[in-house]
Amino acid sequence: MKRLLFLCCFAAMTSAGFSQQPLYTSPAYSIYPKKVIQGNMEAMALSPTEIVSNYKSPANQLQSTKISFKFSINGKDNEMISGTDHHFNVLPGIAETPIIKFGQPLKDVSGETNTSLKTGTKLKIRVAMNAVLAGFKSQGYFTTFKGDKIYKEDFKGLYVAGNTLPMIWDFDNLHTREELELKDPDGDGIYETELVLNAPKDEKATAASWKLSKDITAFPLYKSGHTIADAIYNMSIEEMIRAVEPDSTFRTGKEWSGVWTRDISYSIILSMAYLQPKVAMNSLLRKVNKKKRTIQDTGTGGAYPCSTDRIIWAVAAWEIYKATGDKDWLQQAYEIIQNSIEDDMKVAYDATTGLVKGESSFLDWREQTYPKWMQPADIYESENLGTNAVHYQANRVLAQMASILKNTSASQKYSANAAKIKAAINQHLWMSDKGYYAQYLYGRNFKIMSPRAEALGEALCVFFGIADAARQSSIIARTPVTAYGISCIYPQIPGLPPYHNNAVWPFVQSYWALASAKAGNEKSVMESLAAIYRPAAMFLTNKENFVADNGDFAGTVINSSNMLWSLSGGLSMIHKVIFGIDFQPSGLVFHPFVPRALEGHRSLTNFHYRQSVLNITMEGSGNIIQSFLLDGKQWPSAKIPVDLKGEHTISIVLAKSSAPVGAIHKIDNHVAPATPFTSYLQNSLHWQKVPGATTYTILKNGQPIANTSGLTQPIVKAGYAEYQVIAVDDKGFGSFASEPVVVVADEQVQIYEAEKFAPASSQNYKGFSGDGFVEISKQVNKTVSIPVTIHEAGFYSMDWRYANGNGPVNTENKCAIRTLKINNAREGIFVFPQRGKEEWSNWGFSNAVKHYFAKGNYRIELSMEDYDDNMNGEINQAMLDYMRLIKL
Repeated sequence: MKRLLFLCCFAAMTSAGFSQQPLYTSPAYSIYPKKVIQGNMEAMALSPTEIVSNYKSPANQLQSTKISFKFSINGKDNEMISGTDHHFNVLPGIAETPIIKFGQPLKDVSGETNTSLKTGTKLKIRVAMNAVLAGFKSQGYFTTFKGDKIYKEDFKGLYVAGNTLPMIWDFDNLHTREELELKDPDGDGIYETELVLNAPKDEKATAASWKLSKDITAFPLYKSGHTIADAIYNMSIEEMIRAVEPDSTFRTGKEWSGVWTRDISYSIILSMAYLQPKVAMNSLLRKVNKKKRTIQDTGTGGAYPCSTDRIIWAVAAWEIYKATGDKDWLQQAYEIIQNSIEDDMKVAYDATTGLVKGESSFLDWREQTYPKWMQPADIYESENLGTNAVHYQANRVLAQMASILKNTSASQKYSANAAKIKAAINQHLWMSDKGYYAQYLYGRNFKIMSPRAEALGEALCVFFGIADAARQSSIIARTPVTAYGISCIYPQIPGLPPYHNNAVWPFVQSYWALASAKAGNEKSVMESLAAIYRPAAMFLTNKENFVADNGDFAGTVINSSNMLWSLSGGLSMIHKVIFGIDFQPSGLVFHPFVPRALEGHRSLTNFHYRQSVLNITMEGSGNIIQSFLLDGKQWPSAKIPVDLKGEHTISIVLAKSSAPVGAIHKIDNHVAPATPFTSYLQNSLHWQKVPGATTYTILKNGQPIANTSGLTQPIVKAGYAEYQVIAVDDKGFGSFASEPVVVVADEQVQIYEAEKFAPASSQNYKGFSGDGFVEISKQVNKTVSIPVTIHEAGFYSMDWRYANGNGPVNTENKCAIRTLKINNAREGIFVFPQRGKEEWSNWGFSNAVKHYFAKGNYRIELSMEDYDDNMNGEINQAMLDYMRLIKL
């Protein structure tokens, strides 16, 4: 019946002479005043309050019988090298795989036959775990291909990950899906599970129509000559109303209950600060702990400080103040922000680079944006573009708050912080050859730059003014953009399903649009508006993300409708881009930006600003105001004072076609080569051939020393050196650098067993060296002190071998943090992130701290300071095996 309704409506509009010119067109899709067309699918606005769509996800069409998968012990990618999988063709009549040996790839030998996978196909997957079980029996552990030891006591389960539902490639969450766990019911060492492939429940679909059902008159009303834009706006207002919980806090999305720090903060900055300020305040305060610090509620290895983008809270709080002028809110927020930044300055600020450490802002799914070899401690040490942009702006915000509160010294302090971070971003992350910023610095003792583009970070550097005018123009014109929008990163990482990798997120596209408007690039603004309108119209909701390759919502690992930051972004396109509304402490300023294609009359009525209600009309196109009238009288500037009261009219006329068209770097999506797996043997580096790679770049201590098409590189052993390999394809795109291979003389490494310097324990744990290990927590061993004698002056690297089984790698909040003191002087921070729930025999290394030592005697101290509190507040615990001191 719904389909018939759509066809009848379409036929009626066609017969009435519906033949409008497109507002935007590309090979992928087109936007018209009343509809969106993508291939043979259409979404049509029947009115400003109703849209119909016949969108059908390609994921529901042919599913290949050829599947790829691999096994996983304890939810880790630890069976075979990344990129090596098992391949099997589920042909008719075949109900099970042959018995696969763990660690030995199953190759598809069925030929090229590739038919459609029938609905409800059952498949039994079987794997022989004899080698693993034999290791448990003979040695007490099994050694993976990477050399990691999995102890019998830490064996929690065997899972299968793969590319066909119900299999997923999300290793961290395999344990949440019961059917993906393999069992050995008869104890013969053969583990198995039966899956239902292409199950009817897996079909992905959207609604066929949307019709306004809620009263939205309390909020600003938008009208233009483009029905599709008006309808999407009204749908977003309605979804915004649905996104408020009974306790007057925001719900993150239809599938995501609760308040999340970064989600609500980015949403508030976009539009919720002025559309629902009280709900915004309530939501932000929900993310403050009892010590009046902002909560880092998600992130790698136990959240903070592996992830540090919680401070985006500050920018959101400031946006609320600018919209409301609430001085009580300003004072309350100031204390919380100051406390949080003061902790960050001690725990996450890098005195050497001037940057801030921590995971990519919002991109918090490790292998989706980082090489798989990076441990949580490595991610803490990375220095990311978007995260640093957030810390820059948070310090600017705090400085401005301090100025309003008459605290001159604090204002100067945080202004200096901001200036230092800005200078560091431009010094260490700008890529002059590409014309945009790098993704992050990463590595161990010698960090290198990841030259991938990171969409949100690039946008924030423009939006926050970190880039100067010339760089702003360059970033918008030269950052890669794909057919359906700007992907989170570019190029993509191979072998991973779309989520952050190979995906477009509408809220990120919204920040890109705001940056494009600031840079004065009309083509990029129009491209962004189209990339936001298409999915909203086609899917009839504000989805969280979609696949960069085909624009489909169903192909990403996780998705949700009614997403707060997506709808907030869509609304901000009207308010903050088209009308150019800019909240400032001293008033409301207009910087409209209307692309030529959208030229015409439009209105925004019932817009509330502090004690006034504004009814705004606007004519023309461009970004230069020709005329600005307040209540029918010429106004001296396009700025509304904060003390304006009552209802008023504003009339804006734009100087037609005043904005330069600009250019964008729209290119095909691309997947970079896989990260090489590198080893050192007999004075040479060795690595396996990487598919698609034509050459390999060898790095020594972060600097390129050779290029080769071969798979080995001779090494001259002299002093300390870290070697890495980057695979490069025929288009010049490189992989991530391989995990650093350390080549060092034994005499340059000193080991200090922890149990010799504090009360020790061995309990029932395995895998530690020496006679035991030392527990550190808020209750015991709050200080561990080790005497050290330096015989040769120079730079040294210090780190700790540790275990933390208080939680999984991907979530929770029990990362242990300690301060390094050398002869009582504070010299750095060590983090001991979670390594796996109850995996206390899973040992790894903390981050490393570099320090220059003269010859002499020193006392190395590990201490628990007040600012070392993690987000849990109670459990701040790790087991220390030994400290490693290496002469660099």
